[in-house]
Amino acid sequence: MEPRIIHIGAKKLIGQHVLMSLADNRTFELWRGFMPRRKEITNNLNTDLISMKVCHEPVDIGRMDQLHEKWAAIEVSSFEFVPPDMETFELPGGTYAVFHYKGLNTDPRIFIYIFTDWLPNSEYELDDRPHFEILGVKYKNNDPDSEEEIYIPVRPKSER
Repeated sequence: MEPRIIHIGAKKLIGQHVLMSLADNRTFELWRGFMPRRKEITNNLNTDLISMKVCHEPVDIGRMDQLHEKWAAIEVSSFEFVPPDMETFELPGGTYAVFHYKGLNTDPRIFIYIFTDWLPNSEYELDDRPHFEILGVKYKNNDPDSEEEIYIPVRPKSER
């Protein structure tokens, strides 16, 4: 599976987040709280949902206890109105490897492939920016026919 390599501009996001690790996965709790309130965000640019991971140290795919912020968010045109108990996040622009994924959202094999096969054998290395998935109209939670776009921040290995 070869990704598209694209450059995106910065995005303004509004949503909620929790601090978690892979061992203490609180993703269900996060989305259970966010989904009933998503319509309170009135200046969204589209209907896509964004599932984002913000790491405060280099990603170590083998560490189940590595803490990160997990976000449930929507892209917005501005931060003029932020619903109560929601937060803003400015996603920096940059180069991303974008993988089109079809399958269960609970199957980790796509991420194992990305980090242990594709990335080490590509001309790119991981960049220090958030990772995210765009959950569009073809996304169906816990459905093997679900589709999403996985965005992995990269930079050319020559930029070390």
